[in-house]
Amino acid sequence: MNRRKFLALSAGVSLATGLPGAHAEHSASPPIIDTHIHLFDTNRAQGVPWPDKKDQILYKPALPGRYRSIAGRVGVVGAIVVEASPWVEDNQWVLDVAATDKMIVGVIGNLEPGNPEFGKQLVRFQSSPLFRGIRYGNLWGRDISVQLGNPKFISDLKSLAQEGLVMDTANPSTKLLASIVKLTDQVPELKIVIDHLPQMAIPEDKVLRKSYETHLLELGQRPKVFLKISEVLRRVNGLIPTELNFYRERLDELYTMFGEDRLLYGSDWPNSDHWLPFEDGLNLVRKYFMEKGPVAAEKYFWKNSVAAYNWKKRDAGQP
Repeated sequence: MNRRKFLALSAGVSLATGLPGAHAEHSASPPIIDTHIHLFDTNRAQGVPWPDKKDQILYKPALPGRYRSIAGRVGVVGAIVVEASPWVEDNQWVLDVAATDKMIVGVIGNLEPGNPEFGKQLVRFQSSPLFRGIRYGNLWGRDISVQLGNPKFISDLKSLAQEGLVMDTANPSTKLLASIVKLTDQVPELKIVIDHLPQMAIPEDKVLRKSYETHLLELGQRPKVFLKISEVLRRVNGLIPTELNFYRERLDELYTMFGEDRLLYGSDWPNSDHWLPFEDGLNLVRKYFMEKGPVAAEKYFWKNSVAAYNWKKRDAGQP
């Protein structure tokens, strides 16, 4: 929705600056695989490239034990780590950390297709069964649109697809969506997961908005393109709406375009701490998808993540 409509709707719903997590009943909801968390250790001698030391909310260790203590009590039984560092050796670091806790069922690494070392790096890291793919998009100065004419970039992504691995994208924009359409034209066998689309500001310019709608509709027709319903919460005038109706129009749009078989749950923890407590974000989407019925909810919360990432069960509590 545009900013004017967004602000108008906000006047009619409850707002929060950090409400305590509502202890909603979730015994009837399906088990949850969280497809988007980040792990890092700010106490490492070499530091971390993200988050920034000035970030008083995020700059502290984000490790599996802490995540389990937060997410495990609200129905989350497994998670996929999305690498938050461009340092090649941090792929190994996060794989090693993930291996220590069976709650982690997969890792999305950070490698650069088109780089001369990509092939060797891919062989190295995919030797771990936890390694499920890479992330590439509007992050660390990268731009898919620039790389679309690079034969090595395309060849490396074909190799990724042949290995049954996935490419997550980062920080959606109209330009990125257009690039994903072109990329899937060139590498139709590659599974792509678009993250955080609910957070993207929809263009108000008519031409840009038409481009956004056209490309999103096209991606909705492509069976190997998945979408994370993540970063749903929005901030309006310093306040955060917590009522589902505030977000329903946008969620309905994405549900209609992608259907119940290609939507994934992702919390974006601990980045989600910039918004509200973990449980508040989860309760919002849980209510929405439970309204769609138990079949759709089960697909969203875990079954579709298997189709996208082909992760393997590591713990008895996982589906």
